[in-house]
Amino acid sequence: MNERKYLLEKVGKVAIVQLYADGFEDLGLNEKILAYYLSGAALAGRDITYDQVHRHGLEIKNLLEEIVSHPQGIGEKILEKITSYLKLFWAFNGNYGTNSRKFVPEFSFEDLLTASKIALSNGAIWGVKDEKALVEKLNRLKRTIFDSEFEPILANKSPKEGEDVITASANNYYEGVSSKDLENFEEKYPLNSKVVKKDGKIIEQVYRAGTDSIPAGLYAEQLNQVIDNLEKALPYAKEGQGEALKHLIRYFKTGDPKDFEKYNISWVKDNPTVETINGFIETYNDARGAKGEYEGTISFVDKETNQVMQDLAIFAQYFEDKSPWDEKYKKKKINPPVANAVNMLLGIGGAGPITWLGVNLPNAQEIREAYGSKNLILSNVTDVTRKVEAGKATKEFALTEEEVKLDELYGAKADLLHTAIHEILGHGSGKVSEKLKSDPKEYLREYYSTLEEAKADLMALWHIFDDKLMQIAKIDKKCGEALYRYYARMDLVRLRAVKEGDRLEKDHARGRHMIVSYLRDRTKAIETVQKDGKVYLVVKDINEMRKGVGELLSLIMRIKAEGDYQEAKKLVEKYGIKINPEWRDQVIKRAEVIDLPDHYALVMPNLSLVKDKDGNITDVEISYPQDFMRQQLEYSGKIPNR
Repeated sequence: MNERKYLLEKVGKVAIVQLYADGFEDLGLNEKILAYYLSGAALAGRDITYDQVHRHGLEIKNLLEEIVSHPQGIGEKILEKITSYLKLFWAFNGNYGTNSRKFVPEFSFEDLLTASKIALSNGAIWGVKDEKALVEKLNRLKRTIFDSEFEPILANKSPKEGEDVITASANNYYEGVSSKDLENFEEKYPLNSKVVKKDGKIIEQVYRAGTDSIPAGLYAEQLNQVIDNLEKALPYAKEGQGEALKHLIRYFKTGDPKDFEKYNISWVKDNPTVETINGFIETYNDARGAKGEYEGTISFVDKETNQVMQDLAIFAQYFEDKSPWDEKYKKKKINPPVANAVNMLLGIGGAGPITWLGVNLPNAQEIREAYGSKNLILSNVTDVTRKVEAGKATKEFALTEEEVKLDELYGAKADLLHTAIHEILGHGSGKVSEKLKSDPKEYLREYYSTLEEAKADLMALWHIFDDKLMQIAKIDKKCGEALYRYYARMDLVRLRAVKEGDRLEKDHARGRHMIVSYLRDRTKAIETVQKDGKVYLVVKDINEMRKGVGELLSLIMRIKAEGDYQEAKKLVEKYGIKINPEWRDQVIKRAEVIDLPDHYALVMPNLSLVKDKDGNITDVEISYPQDFMRQQLEYSGKIPNR
């Protein structure tokens, strides 16, 4: 048997890796077919994300894809640079990457113009009739592609004084409106609409396919394709999942939040082997934290690593009771959440090619409190990133050999538990004050997601030393120590992703940095050590660090429960945003020496139907293409799927 290939190539600071999904062959035929059609549904909505990231996102993607699909006669060096930029564009679903910042190509505008003219003569299709029209098109896109100072930040949640979070952000959720315009405007479709001002009137343009009585909205054609694949999946879904999919189909037709609520309630109650997430879900790319980014995922239960997840879910009430915050913010009757370790088959939009390690949904606080939540930990994604990283960061950024050895022995288990507790116990924990009349995110606005991610991480840091947790996970205190040292160390390592400036822009990054900065300031449990011209973040006192974790966790829970915007702002602005640029510059150099990627973009498994001579489906084959460019062009319909 040939040894598996994980790292396929590197493009800039992004590692392109092959994702494997062991166990798919063991699924039943109906489950395999279900996964196939659910994958088709996710892929059908892929273009929506590019459009949400930037108003020119799809146009630029198509421009570049047509060039690389019609390359005859284009200079080799120019084509190589265009191809590299396109691969990054695919990886990030647009030209906003690390730290929410725009990245620009290494080729020039003149290079692009030359390549485009040649591709046009080769038959590239851009909806232009001649070179003159092509030049006009490229001039219109020039600043968006080449000017790093033009619309530089995807979601600017901490704009300069006098700037507005909406107008200072590059995303395409709004057009012609500012935060002030929306102060008295009530959105009927908060997640799945674009808010625009036309003729002085503010309106919502809704993402929906439409019905006989409801007009079609944005991306109706793509959403109809999503619906078509979901309907094909229905006969292969069991009753509970089928009910959820029917609500999802209805939602994509109407765009009505009530239909999405019905879907979420059905979805969270069900626990199928083959799972999907599809819709306008996470709000990180909106500075207001309101608009949902389209994403689609398909996964199946990883039986080998699933038991710990389910045990954590069973004891959710125990861990809620043992959380350090005030009793009045604790739930007294938790519906045990659904929790599964899964292998991802596909991640699209907000879930890929660069994806997360775990997820807790639904996001709506009311549904969480009334019906519980569902948690998915992506076993195969965690596995592939650790294999590619191969302990490089630990060896470079851990101060002592003892710390390196600790990570080698306990790091993988600590990493898995950190993600599991974050998702299963973290996001669903706590209850809000009865005085709040709506979801806490409406009170905390641009600071909500940062605090929510920090809260979930702190839950992992707090409970990792709990006796019940250690019993469930079959670990000892060394695993908790490994997690604490890793968490402090990684605050330094992650600075490699901040290529310019002295601010963090992403919510997850702000949340993690806020925790370490707070602990360094308030507990002195984490110290800065200089050795041989290198800086290290070292945990000096595990007990003091845990004490500080409990203190900060309690504070964040109170802020969330009370919707305390001013305290949220104070905490995030003081500890979560600013970084040390001298440390950053050093870390970038150290990361380059050890060839450490900033991100991992996945080449997904391919699924294909197997039919007999009568056209009956007899199997679904899984394959691993190991070709990022070909797969993305297949997804875009530029080359036929094999």
